[in-house]
Amino acid sequence: MVQVEELKIEQLEQAASMLKAIAHPLRIGIISLLEKSGQLTVTQIYETLGIEQSTASHHLGILKDRGVLSCKREGKNTVYFLRNENLGKILDCVGRCTV
Repeated sequence: MVQVEELKIEQLEQAASMLKAIAHPLRIGIISLLEKSGQLTVTQIYETLGIEQSTASHHLGILKDRGVLSCKREGKNTVYFLRNENLGKILDCVGRCTV
């Protein structure tokens, strides 16, 4: 029984960590872009959002470290994508609650 409780607590901690990572306007924007586009480079993200490259990279790093995003190299570019498509549902739900 202890193992089940420990697993639950670990899952809850991971969920809280992901929600904390998502809880920033620019990060929500990045996730929304990736949900619509599938995958984007850092350049595509910062140009679309109208922010500095360093700002985009900072927020992408946080989202990647917390398990929200994954990335892969394509030539000279790094392409980012959502690690789990269900994250878009969270944003949809939150969006409906703020109306």
